[in-house]
Amino acid sequence: MTDRGYLRPLIATTAVALLTGGAAYTFGPVAGAATGNGAGKGAGTAAPERLSAAQSCATSVRFPKRQLRGVWIATVRNLDWPSRPGLSPHRQRAEYLKILDNAVKRRLNAVFVQVRPASDALYRSSLEPWSQWLTGTAGKDPGWDPLPFLVDEAHKRGLEFHAWFNPYRAAESATSKLPPGHPARVHPDWTVKHEGGLYYNPGLPQVRDWVTRVVTDVVRRYDVDGVHFDDYFYPYPGKGTRFADHAAFKKYGDGMKQADWRRDNVNKLVAQVSDAVHEAKPYVKFGISPFGIWRNKKEDPSGSNTTGMSAYDSIYADAKAWIKARSVDYVMPQLYWPRGFSAAAYEVLVPWWANAVKGTGVDLYIGQALYRVGSTDTPAWKKAGELPAHLTLNRKYPEVGGDVYFSAKYLIANPLSVLDRIVAGHYSRPALLPLPERFKTKRPAPPQGVKNVNGRLEWRAQPDARAYAVYRVPDRKAGKAAAAKNSACLTADARNLVAIVPASDSPSYAAGGSGAYYVTTLDRLTNESPATLAR
Repeated sequence: MTDRGYLRPLIATTAVALLTGGAAYTFGPVAGAATGNGAGKGAGTAAPERLSAAQSCATSVRFPKRQLRGVWIATVRNLDWPSRPGLSPHRQRAEYLKILDNAVKRRLNAVFVQVRPASDALYRSSLEPWSQWLTGTAGKDPGWDPLPFLVDEAHKRGLEFHAWFNPYRAAESATSKLPPGHPARVHPDWTVKHEGGLYYNPGLPQVRDWVTRVVTDVVRRYDVDGVHFDDYFYPYPGKGTRFADHAAFKKYGDGMKQADWRRDNVNKLVAQVSDAVHEAKPYVKFGISPFGIWRNKKEDPSGSNTTGMSAYDSIYADAKAWIKARSVDYVMPQLYWPRGFSAAAYEVLVPWWANAVKGTGVDLYIGQALYRVGSTDTPAWKKAGELPAHLTLNRKYPEVGGDVYFSAKYLIANPLSVLDRIVAGHYSRPALLPLPERFKTKRPAPPQGVKNVNGRLEWRAQPDARAYAVYRVPDRKAGKAAAAKNSACLTADARNLVAIVPASDSPSYAAGGSGAYYVTTLDRLTNESPATLAR
């Protein structure tokens, strides 16, 4: 997003990085033998779950069992949804379902939906006004609460739902007409006008408390799976105007340098929101998609070999501090540059971020610039093979657990047919969602009464199941023999995974071919049960 159009920061240069009910979803034929050995937790390793030392299974990087595959759905300025303000609820619903169905078609498993673009709400809130992007008028009731529908329809399709918030943007612009009761109108002392924008002052404890209250309200009232912040903290560099927070710094600076104080303000907010989210619902994930460059090597020996804008120095976002403090469950750096780009090459930044999270328990996903595919400003983006090559490179780094694409309108547009390439080369199987370290708890009970009745698998619903995974081994005799020896290896990666079936009262799956079928239970956290053979 830029300061003008809320599109995400595009190209780093040496000076500035900123330019302006329960259906099963099944995919494809089943793979043959696995082709490598996997270890670790990332998308490139497809590690077996809870195998003993004696139970080593051959796995393939081509068929990762767990991988986040997501898309951002931006609502600010109607970038993705709804397409324009003032649409009827029926039309809004239809547009959203089109996005979800395209996500399923491309074998994605998560959506990141912007529910609070600028101290407003795309849900019914007693704290902040209705968003103008729904009706065209800030504070005007659209006649329905979209968020239950948005969440429920995602879950019906097996998609994880992350509620995306912008923490510090107070209004569309400094001249926006704020409706009665708007927190920035009630508390103008919380705000800073800066280069045409209106921001909440990150240096005020009251602001941190308010943002935390808004986020926690959504987590408690709605069935979201995650809370997501993007890259907007202190404003991006623009005309060089000083951000007017001197009074807050004088009051709360406590002898710190101003830059360190600003970073500390952001760190405090991140930690406070993290604690509040996990206290409200321990299974809800909290993560951030920071700008792709933490610091450059010339600024810090531990920085990346890049020359673009430093998030640490320019917008006071210290992702390494969040990782070290474990105040995020994941980071999702926006690596919106192609391979070979001199100021910020993709192949340079991926290993840097992989090393940053290595051994920390914080997951790493990559923000991908789907919106740049086909653009003519950089030769690499004219080639349909550039973005798929990013995913191929990711396989070298077991810390990389998946990718999220900006944004939904380009998911539908499919520039240069790039998504066809990605699906064929990388998403030929479904994938279970990643399982963060803190989520690894007791395995759920396996499905009971699994039977194949005239080509339809049926089994009894398991308490607390979120979904079921269906595996098929084409050779039934070989599959049964392998199961007798070591059934865990049949489900060690996604080569045999044919479907993830959202939970229902009467779960079933239309078997698409002969062979041995196995079903596992997935709980809310995506812990997986042992497999049950269909009789």
